[in-house]
Amino acid sequence: MNVENFGASERLVNAAYVRQGAQGRRAHELCLRVLLEQGKCPENGWDESTIELFLHELAIMDSNNFLSNCGVGEREGRVASGLVARRHYRLIHGIGRSGDISAVQPKAAGSSLLNKLTNSIVLDIIKLAGFEPVVIENVLEGDELRTDVKAVEAKIQDLGAENVLCVHSTTSCFAPRVPDRLEELAVICSNYDIPHIVNNAYGVQSSKCMHLIQEGARVGRIDAFIQSLDKNFMVPVGGAVIAGFNDSFIQDISKMYPGRASASPSLDVLITLLSLGESGYRQLLKERKEMFSYLSSQLRKLAEVYNERLLNTLHNPISLAMSLENLDKHSDMAVTQLGSMLFTRQVSGARVVPLGSLQTVNNYTFKGFMSHADNYPCAYLNAASAIGMKKQDVDLFLKRLDKCMKTFRKEKSSGKDVPEMDNCTKHTSAGETED
Repeated sequence: MNVENFGASERLVNAAYVRQGAQGRRAHELCLRVLLEQGKCPENGWDESTIELFLHELAIMDSNNFLSNCGVGEREGRVASGLVARRHYRLIHGIGRSGDISAVQPKAAGSSLLNKLTNSIVLDIIKLAGFEPVVIENVLEGDELRTDVKAVEAKIQDLGAENVLCVHSTTSCFAPRVPDRLEELAVICSNYDIPHIVNNAYGVQSSKCMHLIQEGARVGRIDAFIQSLDKNFMVPVGGAVIAGFNDSFIQDISKMYPGRASASPSLDVLITLLSLGESGYRQLLKERKEMFSYLSSQLRKLAEVYNERLLNTLHNPISLAMSLENLDKHSDMAVTQLGSMLFTRQVSGARVVPLGSLQTVNNYTFKGFMSHADNYPCAYLNAASAIGMKKQDVDLFLKRLDKCMKTFRKEKSSGKDVPEMDNCTKHTSAGETED
């Protein structure tokens, strides 16, 4: 409790006793302050009550524990089992951002702080080494960004199939990008004898994504497909499932791991699926499809009110995108300001993608970063209907988005400029990326 709450407590309990309790809490808080200031392992170990207090303080800094949080993305810290949530002290979001696992996660200040402190204490250095990525630009078909199959094959011929480690495709992506053409890619990989790895990040919850993988394996080559546990089974971030169609290949992957692994992800999924049962999980999948239809129809209506439109991305079964073309004309900062406004109103998962962003990942500079294309025709906003989403999440998101959009309409009618972003929100102005 803070000073005000301790003061209020004195109306109910003897003031001397309350002051004694406050002194006891300050002893715990002193340990926390020293750790935060020094970033070093304490000389003497903490007792469990201090550790639990610290973890609780960190957890309530994460957006999934905000009392008024509104999550409309595919990674919103949703956990199906209360037992699993308590086991992790409700630190669900994990750490890092797309392209940088050490970056601070805007939706998880507490988890990010925990990560920074842990790295500081154990002096862990993460070293990355790997092959050179070759990125193939998507092609624009209507509003959708789709796989350039001819360019993939041409690049393989240019490099030489013997020099290609694998083709890395994806089923799970933010609109306006849609799942890759897995069947055509699988045939190419089979013809050139190149391994094919599929990022199926949140595809388990989509029958369409799973069908694409099945068909790709039937007509060509898919060696493995990987999916996140948190996105598909509503457990904390940290685990993944590697699956394939060849038992011996998957076993070979298992044998490559240099040591033991944590049992935590397995335990989380076991608890969750035992809690839900098959019927409970099927019900969640059914509700997700219903929420996708509802979110789509309602977002389309809202877009029309502001002379925007829901982008036509029929091949993407989870993510939606609403144009921000007219908002972008409002001022140079309007689109990024909208992302900041949504974030400060505790809307998580919605990505606002402006035109022309640059980001360098592993020495490769992406133009139009987050938009999956160098020059997508318009700025836009993403929202996703993922497993665990409820109608009240959609309604609250649309209400807050509508309120933000009205702000720009009022400013335009009054002739005022878009207000400058304050310092605490500038880093979120371009929206958020997922894993």
